[in-house]
Formats: sequence, C-alpha cells, structure tokens
Amino acid sequence: GESAGYSLPPPTIPACTKTRTRNLWVTTATAAIMFWKFDLNNTSHIDQLLDREGVTLRELMEEEDVLQECKAQNRKLLLFLSKDHCMQELVTLITEEPPADLEEKTRFKFPNIACELLTSDVALINDKLGGDESLLEKLYHFLEQEPPLNPLLASFFSKTIGNLIARKTDQVISFLRKKHNFISLVLNHIDASAMMDLLLRLISCVEPALLRMEVLNWLNEERLIQRLTELMHTGRDEERQSNASQTLCDIIRLSRDQANQLSEVTEPDPLLAVLESQENVAELLKNMFEGERTEASVVNGTQVLLTLLESRRSGLEGLMDLYSQGCERSYTVNSSILRAIEPHIKDFQQLLLNPPTRSAILTTVGVLEQPLGSARLHVARLVASLLQTCDLSICQEICRLNTMDLLLDLFFKYTWNNFLHLQVELCVASILNHSAHADLQNPGLQNHEERPATGTGSQVEEGTPGQNSTSDPLFQHCRLVQRILGAWEENDKIQAEGGRRRGNMGHLTRIANTVVQNLEKGLAHSQIKLPEDCRGRWESFVGETLRETNRRNTVDLVSTHNLHSSSEDDDMESPFPNDLSIQQAFSDYQIQQMTANFVDQFGFNDEEFSEHDENINAAFDRIAEINFNIDADDHSANAAAFEACCKERIQQFDDCEEEEDIWDEKEINYVNLFTEHHLCLCTDPGWTASFGETEVSSSSAWGGSPQQDGEGPQDTSWASFTEFQPFSRLRTLCFKESCIMLHTTLFWNVC
Repeated sequence: GESAGYSLPPPTIPACTKTRTRNLWVTTATAAIMFWKFDLNNTSHIDQLLDREGVTLRELMEEEDVLQECKAQNRKLLLFLSKDHCMQELVTLITEEPPADLEEKTRFKFPNIACELLTSDVALINDKLGGDESLLEKLYHFLEQEPPLNPLLASFFSKTIGNLIARKTDQVISFLRKKHNFISLVLNHIDASAMMDLLLRLISCVEPALLRMEVLNWLNEERLIQRLTELMHTGRDEERQSNASQTLCDIIRLSRDQANQLSEVTEPDPLLAVLESQENVAELLKNMFEGERTEASVVNGTQVLLTLLESRRSGLEGLMDLYSQGCERSYTVNSSILRAIEPHIKDFQQLLLNPPTRSAILTTVGVLEQPLGSARLHVARLVASLLQTCDLSICQEICRLNTMDLLLDLFFKYTWNNFLHLQVELCVASILNHSAHADLQNPGLQNHEERPATGTGSQVEEGTPGQNSTSDPLFQHCRLVQRILGAWEENDKIQAEGGRRRGNMGHLTRIANTVVQNLEKGLAHSQIKLPEDCRGRWESFVGETLRETNRRNTVDLVSTHNLHSSSEDDDMESPFPNDLSIQQAFSDYQIQQMTANFVDQFGFNDEEFSEHDENINAAFDRIAEINFNIDADDHSANAAAFEACCKERIQQFDDCEEEEDIWDEKEINYVNLFTEHHLCLCTDPGWTASFGETEVSSSSAWGGSPQQDGEGPQDTSWASFTEFQPFSRLRTLCFKESCIMLHTTLFWNVC
C-alpha cells in the first residue's frame, strides 16, 4: 500500500482478543506463582549438607545425585572431594577389601561410588589424583597383594589407572616407569581380566605418538611379549593361558590398526615386530606342544597363530570374501610366521588323529560319543588360513601329510558341525583357486610344453608352482568327486526312507559348485583321474541333480506376485494397468504436475504483471511473434460447418434490449465480450500478432461501423478484421488481468 501512495490505518484489535490475551497473562502469572510456591524446581540436598559443619564423605555418598552433581561441576562438592582426607578415603575404598560381615547387596556400594567419582573425568579430581604421589603409591600398593585379587576391586583399580593414563599421561607413565616390578606384578595377576585391560590401555591410550612410541619401547625392554608367550605353556593355569592369549591377540590387532592410522610414525612397532618374528612364533609353538598336550594350550596358542595370519585389510571382509575372491587377493603375511609354522604342521596333523580326550555330550540329534572338540576345530581353522596364504611350501607340506584327507573324513563324519563344514569348504576353495591361478601364471604347464614326454598329468617337478602339487591329491588321493557322489546318494536314500536331510548338504553343494566352476576356469577333465563309471555319474550329477538343486536354492522363499493389501479395498480393481513401467510413468507424471513450481512453468510469473511501466510488456517478451499458416481458400466441409455455427450463435448487439432474468436459460452471446480488444490478423499464409499502443478506434471491431444517424442496415455477418489496431496501454492491462484469471482457472481445474 505504501509503494502505491496509500497509508494504512493501525489495526484494530477486537475486544474478544483483548479478553483472551488478558486471561492468558493471568493464567501464566498464576502458574509461575504456583511453581515457586510449591518449589517444583528440586534443588540438590548436597548443597545443604555441605553447608553443615562436620559433614562426612559417607554422608555425601549416601545421596543419590552425588555422581550427577560431581559431573555437573558442583563447585562446593568438588572442593570437598579434592581435600586430602577425602581423596585418601576414596582410594582406600577401591583398593581394600570391605568387611566381610556386611550385607552382600551393600558391601561394594561405596567402592563402586568411589570409583565412579574418581573416574568422573573432572579436571580438579584428575589433577589431585595424578599430581599427588602419595595417592599413586596407595593405588600401586594394590598390585603388591598376593593373587588372586578380588575381581571387582581389580576392575575398579584398572579403571582408575586407565583414566589417569589417558588424562594425566606424563605424570602416570613417569611414575610407573620408576617401578621396576610393575610389569611383573601385572602379569602375576593376569588371571584377572582387568589386568589385561590395563596393559591394553598402556598400548592404545597414550598420546601423542612420540610418547606412545616411548611407552612401547619401554614395554619391549621389559620383554612383555616374551613373558606373555611363556604363560602359554601347557603346564600353566588355564585362566592365565586364556588371558595371555587374548592379550597377545589384542596387541596384534591394536598395533596393526594404529600402524595403518598413524602414518606420521615411521618407526615400526617394536611389540608387533617381536610378535611376528620367527623366534617368538617358534617359542609359542614349543610351549603349545611341549609336555602334555591339553586342549586349552592348543586352542589358546592356535588363536594367536590365527590372529597373526589375519588379513590386514580393514572393513568387514571376512573369510567368505576370500573364498569368493580366490588366490588373487591372498593374505599379506610375514614369511617368518609361515616358516616357523611349517615344521609343526605334522604336530597339528597328529592332533587331528589323536585329539585330547573329551567325554560324550548330549546334542539335539542324539548322544555324541566322541565330540569333534575345540582343538580339532581350531586345527581346521588354522589349515584353512594357511592354505589361503597361497604359500607353495605350506601347501605342498599339507598335501604331503594328507591333511585334507583327514579333514574330509571329519567333514562326512560330523554331519551336524557346520563350523567344521565351513572350514573344510574354505580349504577346498583355496586349493582349487590356487590351482586355477597357477594355470594362468604358467600356461606352458597347462599345454604340456615344458613337461617330459613320459610325464603323466599327476607328476610335476619339485618346486614348480604347477597345479598338480595341490589339486591332484585332492581329486586322486582324497577322492573328492567320489565322496561327493557317495554322500549325495546316501542322503537321497535317507530322505527317501523318511529320514532327515543331513546337515552338511548345503556346504557339500557349495563344494560341488566350486569344483565345477574351477573346472570351467582351466582344469581339464583329463587331469582328474576318474574311473569311467564315476565319470559318467559325475557328468549326470552336474547336469541334472546339481543343476536342479541350484535352481531350487535360487527360488525366492516368498512369492511377491500375488501379495495383496489387507485394507478394505482389496476387492476393488485398480483402474491403472498392471504394467509396472506404465504405473511408474504415471506416478512420475503426477509428481511432475504437482510440484511447487507448477504455476511458474504453466503461465506467467507474478513479477511480469507488476504495475511498473518498465515491466508493462514483460508478459510478451517470451511470445514476441506467433507464426502459423491458414489456408484462406479452404472450403472443406469442416470450414462450412464452422461458419454456419458462428452465424447461428453470434447475435446482433442491441443496447435497447429489455432486461432479462440472469437465471433464465438462454443462448450464449459472445457479442460485446471484449468490445475494446483489437487483434490484428492477416489472411496471408503467415500472420503476426502485434501488440502496441494506439488510440481507441471509433469503429466497432465486431460487425463493422455502428448504426449512426440511421445509415443503412446493421451488418450481421462475421466480424471484420480489417480495422483492428494494436492495444493501448489500458487495454493491455485489461488483457493481462484476463490472462491471470484464465491461468488461475486452469490451475485449479488441473489440481
């Protein structure tokens, strides 16, 4: 209004609005008074206790919100807790055994609260605890107790020291390095898992990188890895063996992860270097097999070996990824680890033949007189990892010892142990992938160009990375194809008699598919020495049974073709076609039509109808010229019908006509709709619509000149276009207003 020269009066607020506003203000004020009257803002009782003289630490710890107030940086509370006698009492609570006569529910209540207060990550408490050497000495004294430690107090101690290592690194590391027996005391209590966590915090929570490297060198000088390896001896306690094994595995993973993340540190990790050294791996294997071979020592030692053989790739790529990728993406393993393991493969082979004794167990499929055992399962995992390294010497040693033959025996014996089935499947896949990869690298061997004339398909020169070193024993000595066919036929027989499908049939199907796929990659049928009857059975199995099994395995368990909604409109047929592509196209069309910029795309912009003079012709910038052809000589039947219709509908303009009721039905009269609108239309093959400023013509655009002084009869024929002139500015504005109405009507009709 102001831009057009108008001034608007101030808004008038209705009386009812004033009343509602006054009532709202009164209600708000009343609520505020009630809030303070009833003291809904609950204040902490701790401040009142602190204002009282002689308050004790136990009284404060009885309050439920003491931890909340401490973490909220309550100044009074922090000043009280940081007093010397309070800090001494807190440390005593987490390091000394509470009286045994207390109720078990409340016995460790105060030690737990004390630990939470000390590790609340408040700067004032951290500074006091890390800067007071007497408090550190009191904490350290906890390690000097005789084992075993109370596991709960050990966790409180480990958490407190770990928090100080992360927050007050320099002070705590300097204090611990002065204690020459620190590592010995920690390892003496390694049966408590909290001590394992403390060692890992020393390795992973120290920053910056240079200080961390100093800590690693200090731990290496203390021979941490060698001491942990000694705890893996068969004569040690099983709990110590398990925690020592887990600590070594975690150190390996942490060191490798930090080596990948901290690229600015060029010095290698000394602990990881010792772990991957051939001497340390050999010492570990010696401790595993020296003396009586217990299942705990075998399992714990094998877990460390498996961690050393783990891939250094990040992410969630697991064993099945290696199975699918084959030998092209083998492990990056330090060769010293493999050279240390190779002489002891025969020891693991012996474990498959004579495992540690286990008693019978009851399973869901019956009583298992001789369980597979964790030791043999870990040996299978180790063999699978060794084969995935694609190391030629390791693979040849495994083939020489017929290790795969033993694993296949276990595969078909323990039909319900899917953990074992997976490892055997990975072993077969690694052998076949390694053979196919060797074919690609040594095409001359495949074409028999470098073999002796008398050589058979199963002979290969020693040290030659040919395919026969691994694949031939699998098919010839292990008789893999015959085993697959026999097991499949036996399972079909059991199912035909109403029995249950064997639990290893899924993995057996995958093994059969792996054999077929690798045969198609390059292994020739002639290199698999099969009897004629077995060859025919295999071809029939692959072409019929295996193909049908694969087809069934790829069928969706739930069909989605005939799924219907559970709504009440189920019986209504959709008016749209069933073709998904057409439905998607229609959906896209609907979305396109209802977008926010529909009006802008449909017609003119609002800015183009501004009242400013400089924008008066903006609506016609886009349509500067309209060209189309009209055949003036067209006298077709359609033209004649259109002419007759026009003559019938257009009536003579008569100002003297009596006033009629607007609601009466009558014929539509187009005359005098726009008496002052002029359109210049030429009858040439091409015509141009021109819009400009001109004066109002004195003649009528619809029907020639108006009746003047009774001159001649009024013409009732079709409109004459010869006297049209361009628009004036006023008529242009009127025409634009009509366009706006037209676009608005079209928009709502479309919506």
